[in-house]
Amino acid sequence: MNVALTTAGLPDDDKLDYWNKALTRTLVPQAVTPRVRTPFSGRLTSYRLGYLQVSTIEADPQRMSRTDRHIAQSDGEFVSVGLQSSGRGALAQNGRTAQLAPGGLVLYDTARPYTLDQLEPFRLHVFQLPRRVLAMREAEIHRVTATELPPDTGMTGMLTPFLTTLVTTAEQWSPRVGEQLAGTVSDLLAALIGEQAAEHEPPDGGSAGRGMARRVRGYVNDHLSDPGLSPQTVAAHHHISVRYLHRLFEGEGMTITRWILQRRLEECSRELARRGRVSPTVSSVAQRWGFVNAAHFSRAFRTAYGMSPREWRSTALTTDRPPGAP
Repeated sequence: MNVALTTAGLPDDDKLDYWNKALTRTLVPQAVTPRVRTPFSGRLTSYRLGYLQVSTIEADPQRMSRTDRHIAQSDGEFVSVGLQSSGRGALAQNGRTAQLAPGGLVLYDTARPYTLDQLEPFRLHVFQLPRRVLAMREAEIHRVTATELPPDTGMTGMLTPFLTTLVTTAEQWSPRVGEQLAGTVSDLLAALIGEQAAEHEPPDGGSAGRGMARRVRGYVNDHLSDPGLSPQTVAAHHHISVRYLHRLFEGEGMTITRWILQRRLEECSRELARRGRVSPTVSSVAQRWGFVNAAHFSRAFRTAYGMSPREWRSTALTTDRPPGAP
């Protein structure tokens, strides 16, 4: 799907209202305040690659504000990645402000208010995807929003050139390839969030347990497919007691057993919603992520997501928007 909207040719008095409606229809509801007195100018192009929306905004200096009122009007929660191509700006969300310069990458969550200030004529690429497909904890995403991501290093150095290429080639891909590219973007973005969330993890008074908790989470994520993964095996691998392991997870708001189950369900839900030429069976997905009992998997999935695994997959494959978050 190709959308091209522009204020060119409109009466000056109608341009701002048209621009507000264009951004709302294509991305999410928000309000635009121009930073210039001259007649406003803006152009928006957008493509759909599976569940990924790829948009380019070229416009005069402005402030884009998303408030609680706008959020209440929205259908679905999305994570957006902004790739600044030209001009300078700043994104504020969750009490932080990230400066934007050409080549800069920034992450924001449409489920929370934000302001995006563009101080000069600018060009911004926006990559928007449902928050659910990332299968990341809300706390991890929020630690990364409105932070200045280091350019050309780590996952940022991998994701930025990929997104840049995607902008220039978006319209040439078939629907099947577009869905696969959307999956690649979600995988790279999830890896970036995980990397940066660890860097921005709040201090806990200098406790030595902070580093251990991070290593435990990494170990669990790497061994979710192992049916034998349990508090006992995790504790034994790290040469700590099970009691100490449970103490490490007191700050997570759930036991490690529950967290392992949640992570497995997140990976299953993400794989079941992925479109492709051949859809894996529900049982194969469950086994791949460490579930040995099909009935237990089905009950746990329904408890977490409000529908069976088959209903989840059917909803994801027959609608433009994947099912809602648990």
